[in-house]
Amino acid sequence: MSDVAKWFEGRRTPFDLIERLFEGDVASGSIKVEEVVDGDALVVRAELPGIDPENDVDVSVVGGELRINAHREEKLEYKERGSYRSEFRYGSLSRTLPLPKGAREGDVTASYKDGVLEVRVPIPVQPAGTGTKIEVKRG
Repeated sequence: MSDVAKWFEGRRTPFDLIERLFEGDVASGSIKVEEVVDGDALVVRAELPGIDPENDVDVSVVGGELRINAHREEKLEYKERGSYRSEFRYGSLSRTLPLPKGAREGDVTASYKDGVLEVRVPIPVQPAGTGTKIEVKRG
């Protein structure tokens, strides 16, 4: 199994599954994401509808982790015959994801289209280790 496959396979722990059962699919303040390996890049797609990507989103790489922070503010108004109703939805959302070993922050790119933030992280080629043979002794 390649280093990338090992890294990607171990991303979900039993604790993640338990958390999803008790808190629902989306924990409060968390951004829903999907992670896929596309060729030689890790692609993270985050659901962020209704935001201004230039002013409301911060994408950064810190200590080998991808951090996505967003702020959403929506105001909906309903006016009908003699009645008025207003709804506000606002708050901060965040998500932190570990990056593949050796990923360089200068190579990370981000784009936003149709309510989806896409972050591409090139996966560095890890040199194949030569390994060390361990002698097995009797008794």
